[in-house]
Amino acid sequence: MEQNAETLKNAITGSLKIIDQDREREIISRRFGLKGGRETLEQIGEMLSITRERVRQLEKAILIRLQISAEENQIPELASAEKILVRNLTEMGRVARLSDLADKVYGKASSDSERAGIHFIATFAKNLTVVEENDRYYASIGIAEYGSTLVLKERAEEIVSVIRANKKPMTLDELDNKLNYEHPDHIKAIASISKMLATLNGVWGLAKWPSVNPKNIRDKIFVILETKKEPMHFSEIAKEIADSNFKRKNVTVQAIHNELIKDDRFVLIGRGIYALSNWGYKKGTISDIIKSILDKSSAPLTREEIVKQVLRVRKVKETTILLNLQNKKLFKKLDKNSYTLAEAE
Repeated sequence: MEQNAETLKNAITGSLKIIDQDREREIISRRFGLKGGRETLEQIGEMLSITRERVRQLEKAILIRLQISAEENQIPELASAEKILVRNLTEMGRVARLSDLADKVYGKASSDSERAGIHFIATFAKNLTVVEENDRYYASIGIAEYGSTLVLKERAEEIVSVIRANKKPMTLDELDNKLNYEHPDHIKAIASISKMLATLNGVWGLAKWPSVNPKNIRDKIFVILETKKEPMHFSEIAKEIADSNFKRKNVTVQAIHNELIKDDRFVLIGRGIYALSNWGYKKGTISDIIKSILDKSSAPLTREEIVKQVLRVRKVKETTILLNLQNKKLFKKLDKNSYTLAEAE
C-alpha cells in the first residue's frame, strides 16, 4: 500500500508540473483540495482578487490542458497511477464511490487529501470516468471503458426504477434477474454510487425506506425484528442493534424499551418480549385476548383450546391464562371444562 501511495503522489506531482503558472497550480490545488479542504470558486476568486467566473474559466482551461497531456502521454507518472486505480476498480465491480476506492487503494481509512488526489487524477486520466457528487450521486470513479459519466448515471437510475417498481427491497440475485449485467457484483457497484439507494443485510432498497436505511431507534428495532422473524426480549433487541451494521447504534436498553412501548408496530406478548403487529399479534391484556378468541368462536371452547390459542399470540405461562379465565365478569363456565363470554349485565 505504501507503493500505491508513492505512485499516486508522483502522478499528482507530475501532473501539476504540466501547469506552468503558479496561479493556475494554486487554483487547481485549492479546487480539488490537494493541500486541504476544497474551496469554492468564490473563495479562490477572493483570494486571487479575480471574479468567480474567471476562476471557473481558468479551471476548465487547466483541466483541458491536462486531458490533452494525458492523451498524448506527456505525464509519464500517470500511467502507473491509472493502472493501480483500474486494477482496484476491476475488483470492486468497475465503478466505486471515491471514498471506498481510496480506502482500498491506501489499505486504510483514507484522508480527505488522499481522496482529493485520486479525484484529481481521475478527472483527466483517459482510462477513468468521474461522477461528481450532487443530490443524487456520491463522488465516484469508474473505468472509462465500462461507460461514460452519463452511462453510469443511467444505469444507476435503472436500478432505482426497478426497485421502486418492486415496492420492497431486493437482493442482488433478484435484481440480476431483472437487469442485464455480467455479474451481480456489477449491479452492487452501480447501486452504491446512487444516493437514492441504500443497502442493509444483503438487500437493496430506496434510501427513504426504513427497512434498508433506518434513521431512528424505532426503525432499527423494526429491522431487527423483521430480520429475526421471531419475538424478542427488549434486551436482546438492544444487543442486536449494538452488533449491527447500523450507522448509529449506541443506544441504551432503556431507550429501546421506551420506543417499543410507544410504537403501534410492536406488541408486548410476554415479560419484556415483543413481536410485530404485522405478524398478526394485537395489543391487549390476556383477558382481552381470551375475549377476542371466544367472541370469534361460534361455540363454547374448552380450557385447553383457549390456552392453545392464547399461546399462539402471547408468550406467557399457562397458569396466567387460567387465572384470567376465572374472571366471572368476563367469562362464563358452562360445565367442567368449557367457557363462553359472560352475558352483559
